[in-house]
Amino acid sequence: MSNTAVENESGIDELGPIDYLVVEFPPERSTFTGEMAAELGSLCDQGIIKLLDLMILQKSDEGTIEAFEIDDFDVTDELRRLETQIAEILAADDVVHLAGAMENGTTAGVIVWENTWAAPFGAAARHAGGQLVASGRIPVQAILASLQAEAEAETDSESREK
Repeated sequence: MSNTAVENESGIDELGPIDYLVVEFPPERSTFTGEMAAELGSLCDQGIIKLLDLMILQKSDEGTIEAFEIDDFDVTDELRRLETQIAEILAADDVVHLAGAMENGTTAGVIVWENTWAAPFGAAARHAGGQLVASGRIPVQAILASLQAEAEAETDSESREK
């Protein structure tokens, strides 16, 4: 996503990079305990992120999608406090696209946030004539699988040496 010029509370004239995350829960595990809300609150309080949108998606067994904004639920005090920051920027087309990654019969939490920690660096890079040409994420599961495969290879190697 691109950066948009705005004036924010820290006086920086640019937004930081905008990211989103879809966290899917199987039907039997769709319990929101408040732990995630507390972590979001901590990130916002530290100025690391600014929450821009937060919604819940439900995808029926037949593939029908229902989207709910956080104010549609009885939410924890933490989410109630954070919802004042929410810009609700996701459109209906975005919801359909995001739900395409979900399995039928599941529920997902969707968050969109600004990486406020990166705004000064991004502005400095742009002022120096630089531009973002690539960005990406490495899924934690991929790193864990790689580390596990490496550990297994070491164990196999040590077994052969003995």
